[in-house]
Amino acid sequence: MHQTRSVLYIAVDHLVPEHGKSIAGFDEFTSALDRAGIPAVWLTSRSRHQFDEPRRKLGHAHPFIGEDGCGVYLPEDYFHLRPESRDSRSRKTSTVRFGRFTCIPLAEPLPAASDALEALSQETEVPVVTLRSLSVRELVQNTGLPPREAELARQRDFDELFFFAGASEEQIERFLADGRRQGIDLRSHEVLWSAAIGASIQRSIAALSKLYDRALRYHAPSVAVATEDLAPSLFPFCDRSILLVDRTSERGINGQRRSRTREIRLFSHDVWEQLLATVA
Repeated sequence: MHQTRSVLYIAVDHLVPEHGKSIAGFDEFTSALDRAGIPAVWLTSRSRHQFDEPRRKLGHAHPFIGEDGCGVYLPEDYFHLRPESRDSRSRKTSTVRFGRFTCIPLAEPLPAASDALEALSQETEVPVVTLRSLSVRELVQNTGLPPREAELARQRDFDELFFFAGASEEQIERFLADGRRQGIDLRSHEVLWSAAIGASIQRSIAALSKLYDRALRYHAPSVAVATEDLAPSLFPFCDRSILLVDRTSERGINGQRRSRTREIRLFSHDVWEQLLATVA
């Protein structure tokens, strides 16, 4: 692995949408990072099945963190290193194989989340509908995606996608509170929700940082890049951060300015040039 000044962690769900093209200039920025030898780890709420086509189109050959911190997916022979075991006293392997990827699992693989979600629904008497249970027609209606993309959306390794079926706001709040007490990670994705057991963006970044440090033989600072709504789940766990804003923000992250955060206007004509100059 070549020397680098930094390792980027980019929350890409709004930069590379499920429909249509990526935001203007992002493909050229990705290529420029590769030429500069700067690794870019992508973070997404999507599964590896959904992410396969965007990665191929944009030529992304670095690791990515999928399903909102459920697993770290490593391209084959990327590091030429074995990830360190999470528990040296355990005989369990620290990686699993999913398709073409070696995966460092942070969350428990399915059906753990499915079983926990079903049990929670029964205990709280709050009805939920999983995407896995829908017909293709129902799946398309509830996701708004074309049939092939809708089918990929429900093929998961760790988390279970679902929505509430006629539940009141009070019922949903009770459901979420009980789920948190039971250690279930319940994350909102607009209309849909996801349930996972043990997901962690913080631990995902920590696991990857150790691998980069071992491969490089030094610590390359981690730099988080995200839009405002995704920043709070990523910025606290990186050395520096770059906030992509529609216009200059006066409040920073969570209502406060952060000294390690630089702001760049997302729709400025030279946004990617500014970003590259900051990290290169």
